[in-house]
Amino acid sequence: MFAFLLGCGFGAAAQAQAQAQTQLPAPSRTAFKCEVDGRVSYSDSPCLGAKKVDLEPTRGLSSSVSGKSPLSASPPLGADVQRERQREALAEAIKPITGLDAKHLDIQGRRLKQLSPEARQSCARLDRAIPAAEAAEASANKASLPAAQEHLLQLRRRFRELRC
Repeated sequence: MFAFLLGCGFGAAAQAQAQAQTQLPAPSRTAFKCEVDGRVSYSDSPCLGAKKVDLEPTRGLSSSVSGKSPLSASPPLGADVQRERQREALAEAIKPITGLDAKHLDIQGRRLKQLSPEARQSCARLDRAIPAAEAAEASANKASLPAAQEHLLQLRRRFRELRC
C-alpha cells in the first residue's frame, strides 16, 4: 500500500520533472564546509572533518501578470511553485499513512524510481548511520576524533556514490 501511495504521489511529479530535465542527478541540498590549512571551501563532496550545511532552495519569483494591482494581497505564483505546493499538500495529506513529510517523501520517491532495491536498502542504512556518526563525531574526545571523522567521511562518500 505504501508503494502504491508513493507511486500515486509521484506519478505526476516525476512526469513533470522528466519533461523539465534530462538525466541530470538530483541537486544536492547538502553542502559541506571544509577547512584545510586555514582555507575554507564549500562543496557537495564531503571531506575529512566537514561541517554539514543544509540548503533549502528558494521558491522562485512570482510570475508577473499585467493588470494586477501591485497592492494585491497574494502575488500570482509560477507553475513550478504551484506544483511544489501541490506535492507538499499531497504529502501532508498522506503523512498519517506514510509517516513522511514532503522532503522525505520526495527522497523516497526518487530512490524508488532511480535506485536498485539493494541501493535503496543501503541508503536506508546510511540514513540511520550518518546521524549516529555525526553525533559520535560531536561527542568525540581529542584522541577519538580522527577515527570518528574518518568513519563519517566514509559513510558520506558512500551515500554520495549511491546517489541516495
